[in-house]
Amino acid sequence: MLAWHYPRMSFQLTTEKDVERLRQAALLLEAENRRLVARVVELTRKLMSAQGKDAEELQLRLQELERQLAQRTGELFGRSSEKRPQREQDEGNKPEPPTHGHGPRAQPTLPTLEVEHTLEEPDKQCPKCGGALAQMKGCYEEAEEVDVVERRFVLRRHKRQKYRCGCGGCVETALGPPKLQAGGRYSVDFAVEVAVAKYLDHMPLERQVGSMEREGLVVDSQTLWDQIDALARLLSPAHEALHAALLTREILGGDETRWPLLGSKSQTRWHAWALCAPDAVVYRIQEGRDTEAARNMLQDYGGILMVDGLSTYESAAAGSGGKLTLVNCWMHARRKYVECVEAFPQAEEALEMIAGLYAVEREYKEGPESLERLLELRQHKSRTIIERLHQWACEQRALPQSALGQAIKYMSNRWTGLTRFLTDPRVPLDNGATERAMRGLALGRKNHYGSRSRRGTEVAALYYSLMETAKLGGVDPKRYLREAALAALRGEAIPLPNQLAQSAAG
Repeated sequence: MLAWHYPRMSFQLTTEKDVERLRQAALLLEAENRRLVARVVELTRKLMSAQGKDAEELQLRLQELERQLAQRTGELFGRSSEKRPQREQDEGNKPEPPTHGHGPRAQPTLPTLEVEHTLEEPDKQCPKCGGALAQMKGCYEEAEEVDVVERRFVLRRHKRQKYRCGCGGCVETALGPPKLQAGGRYSVDFAVEVAVAKYLDHMPLERQVGSMEREGLVVDSQTLWDQIDALARLLSPAHEALHAALLTREILGGDETRWPLLGSKSQTRWHAWALCAPDAVVYRIQEGRDTEAARNMLQDYGGILMVDGLSTYESAAAGSGGKLTLVNCWMHARRKYVECVEAFPQAEEALEMIAGLYAVEREYKEGPESLERLLELRQHKSRTIIERLHQWACEQRALPQSALGQAIKYMSNRWTGLTRFLTDPRVPLDNGATERAMRGLALGRKNHYGSRSRRGTEVAALYYSLMETAKLGGVDPKRYLREAALAALRGEAIPLPNQLAQSAAG
């Protein structure tokens, strides 16, 4: 933890809340930074003079030192978001329309309960003449109130009636409700409730135990795990079918993020891998993020895959026999320039040109949508911007190790993948949809710290896949899990979330 010590001043910067003390610390740190920079500049000049280096190279090195200082200052006192201030926004971004507040939100999905309020008997008398007040039929003053009906756990005792024939040769028993496990004590709805709380609302099992105990149910976390594990085994065919269905799509987005495996003795980090389409996403949690893990995820996929700069994907594409085509993300390329623009103001030109690419995409969305029109816009407008950006990158003089040099290198090394959208209108400009699809999984990781076992990673991947896909299709994840489980228990084919959405629309 960063601490600040000065005469009559000693406190922790990360926890201090006094604005005046923080302001004084900022001023002192800024002065100290400037003193150190001046000293570094002086020593660097002397060193390079002794080595016979020219002034131009010296200037480049000094720019890099200034960038490092700006980055460090930003880490201490800067914004926590990578979003740039409004005055620095790239050309082409439209100003937000002014807001003037809003009324109550419509709640079309909530059930409506009407409650009629009447006067008490003593109040049904006119305060002026003393006469009796009569009801005005159909006349009310109405107001809405959002209320909550308490969740209840009940012990449902099922009594299965027995029947026999007078001949004494036949005894029949009425069927009971479907069970996740033979002889199990907990219902399908209970297991669905636990799964949704853990993987959609990101509530750890231990916290659910406490919540349930306050509501009268005594249960332990192992019992809760047993229910969601049994439900996951039942729904496993749907997870596999979803993965297989995505691998038939022409274009997918790919991404990965770390996923802790608690108690694992392996030195290899586990990662959650995602494949995403506009209406579906599938996850697998695997050990490492090497080429083998990528191949396990992609299998024999032979379409177009939008990815970031991870070299693993390039290795997988190289081993696909030309079936897999990689395209790259302009959002990632842009971030490299955002990171260095304070120390290298010339990077602003690149940011403005990249913003121009997004302006073309917005222009397309404001008119009739067709692949032919999008291709025409990209050929006519985006290609010109790309040519200017390429020329700008070639003209820059920056040390390869500098932040600007690294940003240009990142873009240049992926130029083919970054520009494929010019000739294929199906290719999006960035991989933002896949990154957004990772948010739920990232929130779960933050709240329950990953998984405790390999089986835990499989269960997590299944629920995140099915529930996030349901959300993309506008289907209630709880409703989907329940209907899918009941279909499986009846021996029917388990519907995928998008199939449930289509049947509801039909």
